[in-house]
Amino acid sequence: MVKTIFGRRIPMGIYDILVKDINGQEVSLNVFHGKVLLIVNTATGCGFTPQYDGLQKLYDDYKDKGFEILDFPCNQFGHQAPGTESEINDFCILKYHTTFPRFAKINVNGDDESPLYIFLKNQQKGILGSKNIKWNFTKFLVDKSGDVVKRYGPDKKPEIIESDIKKLLG
Repeated sequence: MVKTIFGRRIPMGIYDILVKDINGQEVSLNVFHGKVLLIVNTATGCGFTPQYDGLQKLYDDYKDKGFEILDFPCNQFGHQAPGTESEINDFCILKYHTTFPRFAKINVNGDDESPLYIFLKNQQKGILGSKNIKWNFTKFLVDKSGDVVKRYGPDKKPEIIESDIKKLLG
C-alpha cells in the first residue's frame, strides 16, 4: 500500500516498494519477503568501496540461511559512482567478485530520492536524528517481517554487522 503526502508517494511497508533492477526492469521488494535484508547505497570510487569484500563475505556466509544484500549504486556523493549500471556491475564482479543483487542507480536524498530511501530513512534516522544519508555505504538492516531494525553509518564495516544479522536469522 502506498499513500501520497505532499505530492510524494510514500510506501506503507518495504514489500510495497518497486525498484529497478540493473537492467531497468521494475522489481517488487516483495520477492524478498521473509528474508533478512541489508540494504546499502554504494559507489565504486569511494574510500569505503573496499567494504564490498566484507559485504561479499557476509553474503557467502549467510545467503543460504535467508539473508540478502541489496546493492543500490548512488552517484550523489562526490560523483563516486560514475558509469552505467553495466559498468558498475562489471567493476564489482571483476574487482570484488560480488554475487549479491545489484540494482539501478538511485538518489537517496533530495527531490528525486527513491521511495525506498524515503521509507528507510523514516524508519531509522541517523545520528542526532538526521534523516539524510551522509555518504555512500550507509546500511539498513531489515528483519524477516520487513521492519527496519537498524541503520549503520558508512564507517561501520560489514564485519561489525554480522552479530546483528545472526540474531535476526535465528
